[in-house]
Amino acid sequence: MGKRVSLKDIADKVEVSTALVSYVMNGQEKEKRVSTEMVRKIWEVAKELNYRPDYIAQSLRKGSTNTIGLIVADIANPFFSYIARVVEDETGKYGYTAVFGSSDERSDKFESVINTFLNRRVDGVIIVPAEGTKNYVNDLVKKNFPTVLLDRSFEEINANYVGLDNYGASFDAVTHLVHHGYKRIGMISFKSSLMHMKERVNGYLEAMKSNNLERHIWLQEISRKTLKHEIKKIFTNFVSGKEQVECMLFANNEISVASFYCIQEKKIKIPDELSIIGFDGGEAFDFFYNPVTYIKQPIDLMVKESVRMLIDQINGSSEISQVILKSELIKRRSCCF
Repeated sequence: MGKRVSLKDIADKVEVSTALVSYVMNGQEKEKRVSTEMVRKIWEVAKELNYRPDYIAQSLRKGSTNTIGLIVADIANPFFSYIARVVEDETGKYGYTAVFGSSDERSDKFESVINTFLNRRVDGVIIVPAEGTKNYVNDLVKKNFPTVLLDRSFEEINANYVGLDNYGASFDAVTHLVHHGYKRIGMISFKSSLMHMKERVNGYLEAMKSNNLERHIWLQEISRKTLKHEIKKIFTNFVSGKEQVECMLFANNEISVASFYCIQEKKIKIPDELSIIGFDGGEAFDFFYNPVTYIKQPIDLMVKESVRMLIDQINGSSEISQVILKSELIKRRSCCF
């Protein structure tokens, strides 16, 4: 990336003052009596130089809009749609309006949504980061723009964060399964650089090792892009007897739902032939023919904490806090407890 084009660069090329360019860029041309021809010329040069406004600086200069932005991975996912619902309720209690956007797990879409929010001059953002968005998040944090990471984080970024004890959630769930007689416990996870997924995998691995079950470790780290294909392959192998597991832990809601479809298609009997346990829960977990055991995240509390943190930042707090919350294992008929 090259040097950001500044208002001075435009002013130098047009041969006017930086203040005059600023009036035009901020919609004050009529108030400041800038000629139509000069406005046209300034915008032409801005386009020629590929000028991008510094929305963060603009937002900070112009004061509060009483608007908060929320970026989730996929608003269609019940886990994230519920987060959006609670964020809307919580921000309303502080007199703020929430606006929403989905990254669709894409860094380019994430950047587009962030720029849209900043263009609308939101006072702060709550972010569920996607892969490849570390630099965008870091830029917000370095510029002291009110930002809270929710559910996911980056180890290298010292930002306000609210999330689950993901390591402990996986570790405790697997240990619980072992105590109920399971040994051949597997896990399906996404290949990911994000901390929440890494910690879930590490919790599973450590629980297996702590219970002397290293020989039964069965970890499938799959790509989100080929999710359905890889899930289908896993369950085809299970039916054929190639995968010797008696229980599968699904690392998130997306993997769980894709697995439910394959289990139904392959007519795998739950829990007689295979026990299953997932993260997050949702309607699909409730309406599966045998309601599914799952690791429940305290979403309401996570959102309340993240909104509180963000409002504190908007009001001038510079304190960095990281709140880690405990999960709850919801026991249903998909495991033989």
